[in-house]
Amino acid sequence: MRVDIDEPKCVASGQCVVAAPEVFDQRDEDGVVVLLDAAPAPDLQDAVREAAAVCPSAAIRLVRE
Repeated sequence: MRVDIDEPKCVASGQCVVAAPEVFDQRDEDGVVVLLDAAPAPDLQDAVREAAAVCPSAAIRLVRE
């Protein structure tokens, strides 16, 4: 799995950070998502799928590899 972020779409809700804090963070100045791991380990992938599902702006895209 590869994770892609569309930063302009991000509304800084922080739901991704709650769901998968090992993979996502937020910028201090505006709360926009920061991708910490574009290729998360298998044990984190369920949490990443959850983060993508709860993102209110659909700024997280998951790509199968």
